[in-house]
Amino acid sequence: MKNNLKMSFLLGKETSERKAQVTIFIIIAIMLVAAVVVIFLLRDKIFQKGMPKEVLPVYNYFLSCIEDNTKQAALVMESQAGYLELPEFEAGSEYMPFSSQLNFLGFAVPYWYYVSANGIIKEQIPSKEKMEQQIEEHLKDRIKRCNFRDFESRGFIVERENPEVDVSIKDERIEVKVDMPLTISSGDLTSIQKKHEVSVKTRLGKFYSIAKKIYEKEKEDMFLENYGIDILRLYAPVDGTELTCSPKVWSQDSIKTDLKNALQENTQAIKVKGNYYALSKKENKYFVQDIGENVGSGGEAANFLYFNDWPTKIEIYPDEDPLIANPVGLQEGLGILGFCYVPYHFVYDMDYPVLMQIYGSGEMFQFPVAVVIDKNKPREAIDAQGLPDVVKELCQHKLTEMNVHTYDTELNPIEAQIKYKCFDTNCFIGNTTISGEEAGLTANFPQCVNGFIIANAEGYATKKYIASTVASDTLDIILDKKYKLALEIKKSGKSLGSDYAIVTLVKGDSSTIAVYPEQKEIELTEGQYSIKVYVYSNSTINLQGSTTEKCVDVPKSGIFGVFGATEEKCFTLQIPDQVASSAVSGGGKQEQYFSESELKQGKKLIINAQDFGTPTKVEELQANYNNIEINSLEVSIE
Repeated sequence: MKNNLKMSFLLGKETSERKAQVTIFIIIAIMLVAAVVVIFLLRDKIFQKGMPKEVLPVYNYFLSCIEDNTKQAALVMESQAGYLELPEFEAGSEYMPFSSQLNFLGFAVPYWYYVSANGIIKEQIPSKEKMEQQIEEHLKDRIKRCNFRDFESRGFIVERENPEVDVSIKDERIEVKVDMPLTISSGDLTSIQKKHEVSVKTRLGKFYSIAKKIYEKEKEDMFLENYGIDILRLYAPVDGTELTCSPKVWSQDSIKTDLKNALQENTQAIKVKGNYYALSKKENKYFVQDIGENVGSGGEAANFLYFNDWPTKIEIYPDEDPLIANPVGLQEGLGILGFCYVPYHFVYDMDYPVLMQIYGSGEMFQFPVAVVIDKNKPREAIDAQGLPDVVKELCQHKLTEMNVHTYDTELNPIEAQIKYKCFDTNCFIGNTTISGEEAGLTANFPQCVNGFIIANAEGYATKKYIASTVASDTLDIILDKKYKLALEIKKSGKSLGSDYAIVTLVKGDSSTIAVYPEQKEIELTEGQYSIKVYVYSNSTINLQGSTTEKCVDVPKSGIFGVFGATEEKCFTLQIPDQVASSAVSGGGKQEQYFSESELKQGKKLIINAQDFGTPTKVEELQANYNNIEINSLEVSIE
């Protein structure tokens, strides 16, 4: 019995051991099958690593060739707003100074947003897919140029076919996959690799993503235009009133220079939330923009640039130089005011580029946009689905062919720029060009009745010619040559000394203004002028302030007001004390005709004004203003 039990135990033990052995064999078989599958799937990489060491330097060079060309493409794209191949160039015009590219340090950087020469709003933002496609095309060409000459001189034979390239731009790298049989032979040894992969470290994708967010913020909020308007109102006369009895005078050139310098300094202060500057300079929150991403976590930062020598258009209305705002309160009939003030209102158009840069870790992505301020207001935000046209509708429909010829007064051909004005809309048409004895332009004009053809030529006065463009016509425009003369203003035959004068010469619908002695030259054309001169001297006139109470009837509040019941409301009007430190002491007006012959031969325009005496009280100051209208000037050209 015991022997039988022992035998059964031994048989059972043997059976268990056999089962365990079978299980081990099954596991080993599964592992072998898995290994075969892995080797099959990863055969290219495994064999690549295991390729003969004799040919490994050749293959490593090939991979480095792909990597170097990918890095080069990424750097070019970063410097060219995401473009490897620049889009077609479009030149600017007088209407809009931007071309389709910004010249930055000699390199062309395509605008992401700009206004074309004929006033069409345009966007040219490359998509990430387009960027990947450009790199793929670039690598297809460059891989064929990988130079194995040094290895071939050492006995290697390298054969390759046309490559297929797939590029994927990630935040911190570019992944490149190349499908191309590459055969490397040396003696009896031959190695063939079909698939090749390279991962290139670059922040092109990350910087592009940040750039897109900054652009979307600008497109939605127009923060650059809003900064521009703030700069305009801080650094240039726009709207205001000053308590003074002497005129305010501004030079257009000085205003434009000040604005450009202010734009340059203030634009560079703009930052994006998250970078070091924005975090450490809390007092500059005004300049910090939140794009919805904490820029700087990876060491990157954003920069904004404008330089005062970049293409910029600043137009000021009214188109007078200098700009003059005259005092109110001293003219005849206004003496009861007892004080003087100078109101002014000027309108500006400003168009200028801003270059945005995202940089860090030795890389920098940059793209420019055009900033457009129209009539003291920012441009309207553009619809992402459709880009509107900023040219007024009249200028979009040029239907009538017109022939325009421009000459000087001796009928010599003169090249001139031609615009057409209908109501308050100006349309740029083109330029007349000299051919033989004529300077002509044949072009389509917008249709309008009794509009104006405006001709401008350097050295000649602007000429406005009334013309209807509902039917084709040929028009000849005669331009008057400008003659530059020295200017001298006297008061009762004596030099002005510390005094200064404002001279206005009006001819038809045009005027010339000079502030003497700051301006000692003036340009005139033949014709009849109305001349007026104000001479100002240093003075101290105390204008006493006053307080008056005014009462008016206003509707009563509540139900009684509905039925017309009123009640008296009073308020206090306070006029502050003033000191007039500059006052009219001389001047006059005169009608004068200047012939072309006397302008051509003359060197100096001399104007002698009447001396009214320096006023010491407000009544005398008012009298001097009235004297301007009743006293004549002595005008001569020598």
